[in-house]
Amino acid sequence: MFLTGTMRINEHNHLEIGGCDTVELAKEFGTPLYIMDEALIRHNCAAYRDTLARLYPKSQVAYAGKAFLTMAMCRLIAEEGLALDVASGGEIYTALQAGFPAAKLIFHGNNKTPEEIKLALDCGVGRFVVDSISELELLEVLAEEAKKNAKVYFRLKPGIEAHTHHYIQTGQADSKFGLGLADGQAMTAVKLILKMKHLEFKGLHCHIGSQIFDFKPFQLAAYTMVDFIHEIKKETGFLVEELDLGGGFGIRYLKDDDPYSLTKFVELVVSSVKERAAEHDLPLPKLLLEPGRSIVGEAGTTLYTVGAIKDVPGIRRYVAVDGGMTDNLRTALYEAKYEAVVANRVHGSPLEKVSIAGRACESGDMLIWDIELPQLNRGDLLAVLSTGAYHYSMANNYNRYPRPAVVFVRDGRANLVVKRETYADLVKNDLIPDYLKPSGLKNN
Repeated sequence: MFLTGTMRINEHNHLEIGGCDTVELAKEFGTPLYIMDEALIRHNCAAYRDTLARLYPKSQVAYAGKAFLTMAMCRLIAEEGLALDVASGGEIYTALQAGFPAAKLIFHGNNKTPEEIKLALDCGVGRFVVDSISELELLEVLAEEAKKNAKVYFRLKPGIEAHTHHYIQTGQADSKFGLGLADGQAMTAVKLILKMKHLEFKGLHCHIGSQIFDFKPFQLAAYTMVDFIHEIKKETGFLVEELDLGGGFGIRYLKDDDPYSLTKFVELVVSSVKERAAEHDLPLPKLLLEPGRSIVGEAGTTLYTVGAIKDVPGIRRYVAVDGGMTDNLRTALYEAKYEAVVANRVHGSPLEKVSIAGRACESGDMLIWDIELPQLNRGDLLAVLSTGAYHYSMANNYNRYPRPAVVFVRDGRANLVVKRETYADLVKNDLIPDYLKPSGLKNN
């Protein structure tokens, strides 16, 4: 077991987060429940922001909204002075509804629709991260129609394979994301945009993957991107002003995980950019980093209530909880692994090896295989740690289960930031054509 942020074990032997007893949180808000440690989120924002500003003043940290995004999170990010990386029209809309400044939005995505692009142009998104030549051409047409100018980054594939799950590797040559360097697509795109009237070429972007512990891929990515800035200058005379090196730094999911500190990660990226720029006698570009998971991942805890307990003699004991792949898809998707504690009696005994199952009608709906915990009973509370990133974002209504509530906890107060869905919410967009309605409902 490991504790992060403001977690502690209180005098009742209960897990406490942000000064809030999780047993009381379960009573007030129900389970499953996403609990976000606001103080830890702010601490991580500051670690990135302040370290980068100290080492590289011409810089900006942008939070990767796909990790976890709500209107309250947009407000928090705005207060911390970060820009915001968005990847869809829905994420743009959420930010705008929260009053987040559009000029600090960086719009990603490998297949932006015309409607999303028009929304981004209309509201004045700060940067478009163009992913393909076809998108570049579409953006020029739509910008001309809207009588707007758009500032553009190109997303590049630096050809680096990070040591992580293959579903979350994105920087290698064979990826749906970005323009290739080795195949010449990136330079072709650069030459095209320099001839366009409504698009302003501002910078380059790359993202090599997620949940990466090894520093070497990040260093190689920085070298490769600065090398390409030098190549652009030699071939076209254009000097790239901004360099966005994405995110992807790993967090601790298991007690044996040992990621470097956020400050050491920033130091490595900065030194790599400075070193390569000096070799090419280039002025330093504005430097952007886009962390997501490493800001919110360890700040999140998901609280469940234990239900059915089933023994398969000689094989294993299954303990089912009132959530699963509907609120945590990562185990099924990536074979992700987690630690957990019994929130209502953290230091209990005896220990037993169990497997934590979800309640969806899928054999693959397992949250944790083979974990040692105090003996569990129906009604106990189980807290799964490090669930702040890509859990709420990927939550779904499979089997028509309502999605959980989200609370921010801080200084002994719990603030509801997303209401729990109800059964009524599940059917509010459903329609029954007249020919299928029972006679009593027709014409209603």
